Amino acid sequence: MNIQIEIGNCLNALYENQRAGEDLTNKLVLSPTRKEFDGDFTLVVFPLVKMLKISPAQLAEEIGQCLKEELTIVKNYNVIKGFLNLSLEDKFWKEQLILFNKQDSFDLASKNEQVLVEFSSPNTNKPLHLGHVRNILLGASTSNLLKASGYSVINTQIINDRGIAICKSMLAWQKYAGGATPESTNKKGDHFVGDYYVLFEKKFKEEYLDWQKGDEGLSAFKANRNEDEEAIIFFKRFKNQYFNIYSPLGSEAKEMLLKWEEEDQEVRGLWEKMNNWVYAGFEETYKKLGASFDILYYESQTYLLGKDAIDEGLKKNLFYKKNDGSVWIDLSDVGLDEKLVLRSDGTSVYMTQDIGTVEKRFENHGTKKMIYTVANEQDYHFKALFAICKKLNKEYADGLFHLSYGMVDLPSGKMKSREGTVVDADDLIEEVICEAASNASEREVTIEIDPEEQKEINRKVGLGALKYFILKVNPKKRMVFDPKESVDMQGDTGPYIQNAYVRIQSIMRKEKENTQVNFDSYQDLNEVEKDLLSQLMEYPQIIDEAAEAYDPSKIASFAYQLARSYHRFYHDVSILRAESPEAKSFRLSLSREVAKALKHAFNIIGIEMPEKM
Repeated sequence: MNIQIEIGNCLNALYENQRAGEDLTNKLVLSPTRKEFDGDFTLVVFPLVKMLKISPAQLAEEIGQCLKEELTIVKNYNVIKGFLNLSLEDKFWKEQLILFNKQDSFDLASKNEQVLVEFSSPNTNKPLHLGHVRNILLGASTSNLLKASGYSVINTQIINDRGIAICKSMLAWQKYAGGATPESTNKKGDHFVGDYYVLFEKKFKEEYLDWQKGDEGLSAFKANRNEDEEAIIFFKRFKNQYFNIYSPLGSEAKEMLLKWEEEDQEVRGLWEKMNNWVYAGFEETYKKLGASFDILYYESQTYLLGKDAIDEGLKKNLFYKKNDGSVWIDLSDVGLDEKLVLRSDGTSVYMTQDIGTVEKRFENHGTKKMIYTVANEQDYHFKALFAICKKLNKEYADGLFHLSYGMVDLPSGKMKSREGTVVDADDLIEEVICEAASNASEREVTIEIDPEEQKEINRKVGLGALKYFILKVNPKKRMVFDPKESVDMQGDTGPYIQNAYVRIQSIMRKEKENTQVNFDSYQDLNEVEKDLLSQLMEYPQIIDEAAEAYDPSKIASFAYQLARSYHRFYHDVSILRAESPEAKSFRLSLSREVAKALKHAFNIIGIEMPEKM
């Protein structure tokens, strides 16, 4: 029984003459009654007042009387300042539980629409770190959320596999590795390559210190400038910047990049070898985090895209050339400024590539809805990209969305990848699993668990703690991740919710008979039972709202509230020793549905449920 439809039908009949053919069901605002008032659901009548031309208090009273007379499920009602609070018969709640028993999943019906979700998109000169973890978890859970809401979803990433940073790690390996490989050093591929990126920066700093101590730079500068006094004064003031231009190591890295662009076989061979080491490492981390991709894009294949769109924009006078030949677009009419889309030498900028990549994706998949999971540092870039697509009248322009998120810090502060002080994703995963194991060893365990099984439980609990702690925060907020706090068994944490699920599994294992008793005669449902059923009824709407907002934190919040209510139910109500077989059957059935919803919600945010803890 859909209570909103039932109430809507009743009101349509009651106000047949006043509603001018409009279906009042669409105007109903129905929500669970606040704890301090009597009732199960509250109907907000204010949206109907203007149409029906009746005062809120009178309207609420009229509707309450009608519903009590016409709907057998309405036991009573009360009106408070125009809000209609409805108390429903036990029959209604039992019918809801029966409906939940019959459904296989909380997934919504197909929307017959496809969405492309981009996330992760790392660089191949370093391993994934804590910042990537938030990106990956947010992108993967948003993908799962959209699937649960009825969308068909394509997961993708664009891997930044070219550029000067990549060449730095390549050059450092070439100069200092002595032929070492991930296999020979027993090191994960992305960590191995990342070490050489850090080593390059270290050698670069050493070179710079030597430069500052000596006068070689000044001698070279004088030779190039014929000892011009003004130029020498300029050099002394801007010595650091000059070093960045003429650094021997820096020059070698730039030369390697030029060779890559010229498709030099030796450089390309080294590039492919080192990138493959990194990809193998990335794949291990993705597997640990439960992330996967349907299609991959590589910057080495997309960096030349977009020039056709620039030509199109020039022909339509949307873009314009400056005297140096560079191409720009004026976005001041949408609150932005002038944006470069092509350099004076005809080479692309990131905007050019992104314009071309979104067009390529549309050509490949026909997808008009695309989600970009990228940190809020790129807010301006995506506003400009979407504005340009709209000016080009692209049919997918209105379906582009930037899933912007705040950065993640640790209690110790920010991370710096060039200095090798980032928190690697793999190290973080290992730390939370160790924290989970430490917590488990400190607790009194009342069931015997095999060591290998306990190890698997620790993995699920540790990863659940990590994922939940990050995903419970609204994406737009900056956050601090604390590994110790995340594995706490109390409060708004993953393990606390997992524990509610485990409690239910324990109850089911203790229930030997497994006989289905008809609970029709069960009377006088208590408030906590109704509260659990009310939350289960709301869940499909929460899925839909969270999907439309691209916000998995709404699912995390639902899981926490449901788990908290179940823990209260567990403590306040006897289940296996209920006062009657009917009460026991009802509560067991309700417990199963709560477990099903908790598992479904955690599946959305990528968390596995252990059977024991």
